[in-house]
Amino acid sequence: MLESIPRWIGLTRLRACIGFSAAIGGVSLTLLVPLETTAAEGLGETTRPFTVGERLTYEISWLNLTAAIAVMEVAPTEDRGGTSSTAKLIGTAQSTPIITKFFPVDNRVESKLDLDTLMPEHLTFRRREGKKKEDIEYSFNQKEGTVTAVRGGTTESLPIPGGTHDIISCLYYTRAVLPPKPGASLKMNVYHDKKNRPVEVRVEGIETLEGGWGKVETVRVRVIMPFHGLFMNKGDIHVWVTNDERKTPVRMKAKVVLGAIVANLVDGWSGVSSVKPGL
Repeated sequence: MLESIPRWIGLTRLRACIGFSAAIGGVSLTLLVPLETTAAEGLGETTRPFTVGERLTYEISWLNLTAAIAVMEVAPTEDRGGTSSTAKLIGTAQSTPIITKFFPVDNRVESKLDLDTLMPEHLTFRRREGKKKEDIEYSFNQKEGTVTAVRGGTTESLPIPGGTHDIISCLYYTRAVLPPKPGASLKMNVYHDKKNRPVEVRVEGIETLEGGWGKVETVRVRVIMPFHGLFMNKGDIHVWVTNDERKTPVRMKAKVVLGAIVANLVDGWSGVSSVKPGL
């Protein structure tokens, strides 16, 4: 069984978002939504639900096997003068020792985010999956509507709609913008792998979820995306976020070719801490 584990164990192809991407989760999110490029139903006033210093750790399982540990972090940046209106979104995923024997994964994505608009400025993706090693870099110019991509030694500039997100900023954008009301939806453009990709996020319902965090009321969100994001998924991603001011992604789930991949929050919210030693 283990010998057949495919490349989709590379879990940080985030993207989302959450996200939440999503989610997280897979499983994203702006204080000011550009209406000409982003449509949302039922949006009201928004506040930023995350803070600089937030660090969420997820245990990724497949067929009851812990396959990887993923971390999503909002880290500070420093502009001239000692203050900053930006933050660095950092997502990492590392395979557990048992998986590393067959398919090692050590991925890292960093996105520089404008905290006033929640739009990405620059993204780097260090991908290490099996024998594949790849470094990708995107620079977003939202005003001019272009993105400069550096990949495989080639640099090119491509057009993007205003308000375009990357595969990790979309998660945080959704957390801030999408209201926790069943039926609410949000559409955005995500630039990924040389293409502009439409992503839709829908609120399906409110439900109580139980896990290492205890029992908590959550908002169940469905992420509809025509490309592989956080997971090499076969269809949509479901993300559960806390129904409070922080909108913390606590679980993400995506069906794959065989079974499903589930990401559960194990550290970073309300004292949750259940990461197994040595993972």
